[in-house]
Amino acid sequence: MCSASANSSNCAVLVVANLLELPNSVTTPPSDSTADSSSPPLDLRDLPPYPHFYVPVLPRPPLKSLVLAVALFLLTLCTCLAAGTQFAAAYAHNQAVSVDEFLRAFTLFYKNPAGLLAGLPFAATLLTILLAHELGHFFACRHHHIHSTYPFFIPFPNLIGTFGAFILIRSPIRTTRALFDVGASGPLAGLVFAVPTLVYGVLHSSIVPAITNPDPNQNTVIFGIPLLLRLLDAFFHPGVNPHFLLLPPVGRAAWVGLFVTSLNLLPSGQLDGGHILRSVSPHIHRVFSWLVPALLLALGYFTSFRLPDGNFHWSLWYVWAVLLFGLRFLRIAPVYDPVPLDPPRRFAAFLTLIIFTLCFMPAPLFGL
Repeated sequence: MCSASANSSNCAVLVVANLLELPNSVTTPPSDSTADSSSPPLDLRDLPPYPHFYVPVLPRPPLKSLVLAVALFLLTLCTCLAAGTQFAAAYAHNQAVSVDEFLRAFTLFYKNPAGLLAGLPFAATLLTILLAHELGHFFACRHHHIHSTYPFFIPFPNLIGTFGAFILIRSPIRTTRALFDVGASGPLAGLVFAVPTLVYGVLHSSIVPAITNPDPNQNTVIFGIPLLLRLLDAFFHPGVNPHFLLLPPVGRAAWVGLFVTSLNLLPSGQLDGGHILRSVSPHIHRVFSWLVPALLLALGYFTSFRLPDGNFHWSLWYVWAVLLFGLRFLRIAPVYDPVPLDPPRRFAAFLTLIIFTLCFMPAPLFGL
């Protein structure tokens, strides 16, 4: 406390000295000019700024981002309805999925739009799983004050009606824990919906051995079997070959959800699995960002084959290997706070490895 005889400047020096835990035995400035030159007066402006790791973000993405997200969602709903219509028809007739019939389903948009309602169970289930996945990323970004867009779906007239969905991150991910949360939240949230629907699909599946020997005159497709589906088949249908299971549209949408999850959990680059691995060990992440594309090239070689009609089936792993090689050269923003993951996050990282193992399929599709 300042005495009544002390002037105001001396009081200020005493208060600052007490706050900074400096010696305060000298209450008046020394008269020696040498001491004045060796001990400059304390200036709060010379103190280093307090470090901070978050940047201000907008309360929500702009309205035009929401409009674009809704438009892409509706377009993806249309393409998924066409895909789901073919899955429903194949399930009703105990047949394998045919690419030719899938292309004919698109003619229903102008011939018989009401016929597309048969594809609604598949479309609704798949879009729910994908939306949950992306919203997991979105809300993790909001939690850590990271600026991101709304989820954007990618409509495309392929066998499943979409190329998935994504969000754009507009600001740095500044801590390893935030990096992990953003990477792991999507796959975990998507599986909350994918696993129950897959269980439903296995319970309501038809056992059709003939689907493993499709008509060579039709452009049919055989789907791979992830480890999780094998385990569910062994539990609910003991002794039945999992390749004989013809999943209903809801179960097929869950299969797509598992496939998308496995792709995102590949431990490379800026995929979800890459974020998780980088949060655990940046060095291992750099190594795997080169190793994983090379392994995918090898996997593509072993899963490619020649069809009976002489055409060669190229594995989709070639596409993913080239894509990951390209992403490797993109700039990755630095992490400013490399604090190690806490035990719950390390356990969750191990859990994502188990999820990847349960969902991954060396050969997802045959017959294309």
